[in-house]
Amino acid sequence: MAAPEQTNVSRERLLHGMNAKQIGVLAVLCASVMWATEPVLAKLAYRNSTFLETSGVRAIFVMLIAFMYAAKTHRRDLTLRLRQLPPLLYIAVAGTLFADLVYFFALSKIPVINATLIGHMQPIFIILFGLFSLKEERLTRYDGIGIAFMIASGLFVTTKTLPNLTQLRFGSIGDLLALCATVAWATTAIAMRRYLRTMNAGVITFFRYMFASVAFVAYLVPTSSMRVANVYQVFIGIVVAVGTILYYEGLKRIKAAQVSAVELATPFFATLLGFLVLGELVTPMQIVGILMLPAGIYCLSKREELS
Repeated sequence: MAAPEQTNVSRERLLHGMNAKQIGVLAVLCASVMWATEPVLAKLAYRNSTFLETSGVRAIFVMLIAFMYAAKTHRRDLTLRLRQLPPLLYIAVAGTLFADLVYFFALSKIPVINATLIGHMQPIFIILFGLFSLKEERLTRYDGIGIAFMIASGLFVTTKTLPNLTQLRFGSIGDLLALCATVAWATTAIAMRRYLRTMNAGVITFFRYMFASVAFVAYLVPTSSMRVANVYQVFIGIVVAVGTILYYEGLKRIKAAQVSAVELATPFFATLLGFLVLGELVTPMQIVGILMLPAGIYCLSKREELS
């Protein structure tokens, strides 16, 4: 077995051969696999638990895993500075207590595919918000092309057929709630990028879900609803913890709009899981969307100086 020193040297050499943008894209791609798994696990968890119970258990397990990650990677300082508290509280309230909760409720009313598509329309809102709050993050030509490819890929994969694409409508209450969650998530990405970019990803994740866990426990314990009803709730916590940490690691290295665009790989992975696990068929239009995905990722991972 290789010595720890040798392992660290090998890891450093690997990372040295990749630029920050490529590492960021890879991190968000891995997070996308987690996001694709989450709604499937949530549907399974709902068989004998409510969306509130599942959200509470999820938040607690994410907090615990994030603490372990933060303690391992950021031993020097796990305390908060006063200026970091407001953005962290906003991310916890808007991103977890509001957006996550609303999304989980919407997921109990609409198909997974609808929630996945709407939930990953974040680039539209992030680019919009970024024009006003992240003016220093100018998108390059390759960024624009890559984002366009990723949006088209996500739409093709999730709508499956041309008639579905041309008649796309978000008219139900569940769809509207999923859209509200998407807008809220977009604002938290902007807040993190602007105010917490230098903060350890595990620390951000820990405090985000710690604040949310306190709120969930305060509500669920008095109502005798604080329980682990099934193993899927635990799996959701693990998946979300890993995905959130990777997401923030990516957000520290690449632009907010790029992060959300790469997240559009989630519908691709969701389709792949559906085919392999559930035996769902893949349509020709989905195949086109899947083929567009690598092109979008390639453009987004291009070095700035080449743009």
